[in-house]
Amino acid sequence: MTTVPLLEVRDLQVEFHTRDGVAKAVNGVSYTVEAGQTLAVLGESGSGKSVTAQAVMGILDMPPGRITGGQILYRGQDLLTMSEEQRRKIRGDRIAMIFQDALSSLNPVLSVGYQLAEMFRVHRGMSRRQARARAIELMDRVRIPGARERVNDYPHQFSGGMRQRIMIAMALALEPDLIIADEPTTALDVTVQAQVMDLLAELQREYRMGLILITHDLGVVADVADTIAVMYAGRIVERADVHQLYRRPAHPYTKGLLDSVPRLDHKGGELYAIKGLPPSLTSLPGGCAFSPRCAAATDLCRSQTPAVVPVAPGRVAACHHWKETLDAPAA
Repeated sequence: MTTVPLLEVRDLQVEFHTRDGVAKAVNGVSYTVEAGQTLAVLGESGSGKSVTAQAVMGILDMPPGRITGGQILYRGQDLLTMSEEQRRKIRGDRIAMIFQDALSSLNPVLSVGYQLAEMFRVHRGMSRRQARARAIELMDRVRIPGARERVNDYPHQFSGGMRQRIMIAMALALEPDLIIADEPTTALDVTVQAQVMDLLAELQREYRMGLILITHDLGVVADVADTIAVMYAGRIVERADVHQLYRRPAHPYTKGLLDSVPRLDHKGGELYAIKGLPPSLTSLPGGCAFSPRCAAATDLCRSQTPAVVPVAPGRVAACHHWKETLDAPAA
């Protein structure tokens, strides 16, 4: 008996029409997420991570964005063929999102309790009293001290870490099947980052939710992800089990990201950085988009776009020279 994945993205393609031309922000992205699984999506800014998430949530600005191909299947149903009313019932209820900047995502003129309670009033038909009680429960659940006293406070009265906990509470409110966390720890210090990630992992285990964690920080995902998808210039260039990827990357870009992470055993040494900048999405180079920055690039790389190919069971990479990269000694 075959089970249907919680979420399956198939060959998703998203374009933005700009004054400079057509930007292919997402170019054939595919991945699956199972219940209780954590997929981390890594890559530099502009690689297409957040645009993919917005397409899944159905909150992509169209225009200028446009989904030109692919499928987004939630429990086997294609979200892209649903009416807006059908998608609204799934958004927030079955698939929820934690946004990057909590301060700009929360309404500054409404108390956090009102914003949490609104979820229950709109989606569950609760009375104001019931909804407020559930809001306090949620604030307690995400460990906001003195929840009952602070339920009427406004977003600016909370610290960055506490605001991010409120965003997590809003995402959890209706006990969704899947949460998309878009760089949830970017603006937080290291200690608070760890607390937020531990909280997310604990809640995920408790509710057995699927989690898509979007980040550019390899250190954040090491202990929480099951699978990692590495994106570059709108494509997934490598997807692998977290332990396989950290131990032996199969794509030079992944290897460059790993080599750029500061290490205690290299104290005092010069930090590695990938040379150059990501390409403009309106004028991608021929062949492999990473070739201008890749020390291992050959004429083949500059002339032919590498296909996404299996490199091991459950593992894929888009590189003409993945075997050499896989066998290269660790830095």
